[in-house]
Amino acid sequence: MKSFSKYLSVVILALVLLPAAGCSSTSSQEGTGEYVDDSVITTKVKAAIFDDPSLKVAEINVETFKGIVQLSGFVSSRNAANKAVGVARGVSGVKSVKDDMQIK
Repeated sequence: MKSFSKYLSVVILALVLLPAAGCSSTSSQEGTGEYVDDSVITTKVKAAIFDDPSLKVAEINVETFKGIVQLSGFVSSRNAANKAVGVARGVSGVKSVKDDMQIK
């Protein structure tokens, strides 16, 4: 009976810990907490771009993965692209910014 309760304890422990393993991050996949953090960063960057009158938020796409922000889209000038990168870098939580914007 002792070995059965030991076996049952191991199975229950595995069932409890298994979902936690699914939430951990890898180099190519975010964990749940990182996904939420990145969503917040994306929202903050979009708001900062929207608040800058010289930038058009509809022209710039923002994506975040593990704190790295990628800006893409078609902007009117190199100055606008540089300004957007500067604005994104100024947002808390941003580790770095990738500029994939194209000039129209």
